[in-house]
Parts: sequence; structure tokens; C-alpha cells
Amino acid sequence: MTSVREKRDVPRDVLRRRTVTWIVALATVGLVFDGYDLVVYGTVLPQFLRDPSQIGAVTPATGGALGSYALIGVLVGALLAGSVGDIIGRRKVMLTAYAWFSVGMGLTAVTTTTTLFGLLRFGTGIGVGALVATTGALVAEFAPKGRKNLCNAITYSGVPLGSLLAALLAILLLESVGWRGMFLIGALPLVTLLPLALFAMPESPAWLLARGRVEEARAVADRTGVVLDEKPAATPDAPAERERAGFAGLLSRSYLLPTILLGLLSAVGLLLVYALNTWLPELMGRAGYSTKGSLAFLLVLNGGAVVGAVIASRVADRVGPKPVVAGSFLLGAVAIALLTVSFPVGLLLAFIAVVGLGTSGTQILIYGFVATYYRTSVRGAGVAWCAGFGRLGGIGGPLIGGLLIASGLALNSIFYVLTVLAVVGALLTVVVPKTARPAAPVPAPANPDVLPDPAVG
Repeated sequence: MTSVREKRDVPRDVLRRRTVTWIVALATVGLVFDGYDLVVYGTVLPQFLRDPSQIGAVTPATGGALGSYALIGVLVGALLAGSVGDIIGRRKVMLTAYAWFSVGMGLTAVTTTTTLFGLLRFGTGIGVGALVATTGALVAEFAPKGRKNLCNAITYSGVPLGSLLAALLAILLLESVGWRGMFLIGALPLVTLLPLALFAMPESPAWLLARGRVEEARAVADRTGVVLDEKPAATPDAPAERERAGFAGLLSRSYLLPTILLGLLSAVGLLLVYALNTWLPELMGRAGYSTKGSLAFLLVLNGGAVVGAVIASRVADRVGPKPVVAGSFLLGAVAIALLTVSFPVGLLLAFIAVVGLGTSGTQILIYGFVATYYRTSVRGAGVAWCAGFGRLGGIGGPLIGGLLIASGLALNSIFYVLTVLAVVGALLTVVVPKTARPAAPVPAPANPDVLPDPAVG
């Protein structure tokens, strides 16, 4: 570990790059396990549907419900994190989330009934939700200007990377380790990522400054190379003003409309993500592909999301995230519609990759959009709202997919329903205000050492 004295001899820009690299790496690995949790259930669901000896009889409707329980937990966890993340800090929430969902995955691996499986999926989802809701705020507050969308895209690419990992490991290991072994893999952060994050993940200096912990903020900034955006302290002639923080700020006049629209936008995006990642193997199996062939479509879907989102984020840093998110939704809509046409397998896989950009990839861009849209004092709540309210769509994804399949609807008709949803996402993006109106300030605390909240990003 580099000493404080050695750090003082290192140029500030070098310290900043090292810090950003560590933060993005740790945050990305954490979200890899979020994505793994998302898709690992979809990879074992066909086994549950066909073999009642595993956790009991599972119908398509029951399978959709079990998939949604985790997402209800994600919603609860995200909203809880939004309530406390802007108060107790990003680091504490993220460390707790790593431990929480790891233990949940390990316990799920030893269940024997659908009831207990569903309860533990809900409990695990609470930890996943807290992590997703906090990660974007932390990364946005460390990322340099002009690279915030890129850093968030790299970080949230961990979700489809984890999804890709789950599909790949299912192809390679499912027959040998079974579904229980697949869930045990999801518990590995408890003994790998958590100890490393305890050592290497600092608290956000921007958050410390926004909470009035000025000396702590300056100390962390010196260690990490972050440049603080400090406003002048209050004087008798110019009293300090503080804007509402957390969810109170989201409900203020300046943010209410965009918050509602961004929540709906995230809900549509996550509905598409969870519907496809839960049911794509089953849908392609019904189209005549083998089990391993169907899982290969998940690999391509999430691989396209990662590559597409990183490329699109560079464009978003130049022209703004709003037009990029809208365009990504529209590309996804076109690609989903084209899945109804009979194409050679190679061309079909190319369209699946574009579908990945238009669904999981677009959701990555949405998180970057939200994390850079809000000021520091409400950023954690804003990302939490996006992740939490958006999970209503995620909850609906597996349920709607299961109901559409159970109803006997034709495969092409199911894809057309998803196409319409992607178009709705594009339309919602278009009507999000470009910037929020200035917030009405409220009186600052009497302590003159407490600085006003900085507006970062």
C-alpha cells in the first residue's frame, strides 16, 4: 500500500487515474455478480420446468413469479439504499450490499422447496438492489468530466458481462455442478470482492463535502487526486444555502417531472432486459434450437450489450446521453422485429447482438444518463429511484414473458410486443427535459463551517 508521504510525491492526475481505475474495477466486478444473478435463474429455469424433483413442480407461470421475487427485492433494496445512501455514504452501502447478496446466493443453493427458493430470491434481491442503486453515484463522483458516461458504461457493463458469464458457465458446468453449484458461484464475492473493497474503496469526497464534512473530504481528495468543487463558505453578508437532499430533492419542483419520466424510462428498459434474459433460452428452444444453442443466444445478447454500450457511451460524452439512449432503443426495436424473419443463423446472431444493445446496453446508458443528470445531494436517490422504480418493469418482465408463453401466443407475436415496448422507451426518452430547473433553496444549518452542496457533473 502506498504511504501518505509517497502519495504526496505522486502527481495529482496520476493519483486520480489510479483511483478511478480502482473504483471502476471494483464497481464493475460487483455488478458482474448482479448480472450473474440476473441470468443464472434463466439458465436453470428449463430444468425446474421439466424436473419437479429439484424444488417442486414449476409451471411457466410459477417460473415467471419466482423470477420476479428477486426483482421485488431489488426494488426494496434500491429504495432503501436511496433513503440512506445520501445520508450514511456510498461506501458503507456498497460494502453491506456485497456481503448481503453473497450470503443470499449461498443460502439459495441449498433450498429444496419453491417457497423457500422464492423467499431467498427476494432476500438476495435486496442486496443486489442496494448495490445497483449506489454504484452509479459513486462512479459519477469519481469520474473526470468528459468521461462520466464512459466510466458508468464500463461499470454497468458488468451487468451484461455477468449475464454472459452465467450463460457461458451454464453451457460448460451446468450438467456437472447442477443448479446448486451455479448459485454457489454467485456467493464468491463474500471471500473475494468484499475483502478487497474493504481495503481499496474510498468514500466519495464529493459526498463528504455535500454533507459538510469538509476536512474529511479534503483528506480523501488529497489521497485520491480528486479535485473538489468547493463553493465559498457562508458569510454574514452572503448566507449559505442548501438544496434539499435525497428523495426530498427528487420531489422538489425542479426534479419532479424528470424523475417521473426517468423512472418510467428505466422501467421500460428493465422490462425488456428481464423478459429477454429470463425467457430467451426457452423462446429459442421453442423455435427449434438445442439447449446449448439457446444459451448461446444469451451469450451473444449480452456480448452485444457490453460492446455496444461502451461505444455508445463515448458518443454520449460528446453529444449528451439523451439522443444516444433514444437511438439505442430504436435500434433495439428494429432488431427485435427482425427476429420474426427467417434468416441464416449467422445473421440471426448479429440481430441478437443489436437486440442486446437496444435492451441491456440501453439500460447501461440510462444509468449513466441518470447519474450525470442529478446534483450531488440527490444523485444517490436519483440513481436509486431509477434502479428501484425501474425494477417494477423488471418484475413485470419475467411475469409478462411467462404469461405470453402460457397463453399460447405465437413466437412472432411475442417479439412484436417487445418491439412496441422498445419504441415506447424511445418516446419516453425524447420527452425528458434537457436540464432541470434550478431548485428552490432552503436555509442552511447554523454552523458556518458547513459548505453548500457542490454541483458535480
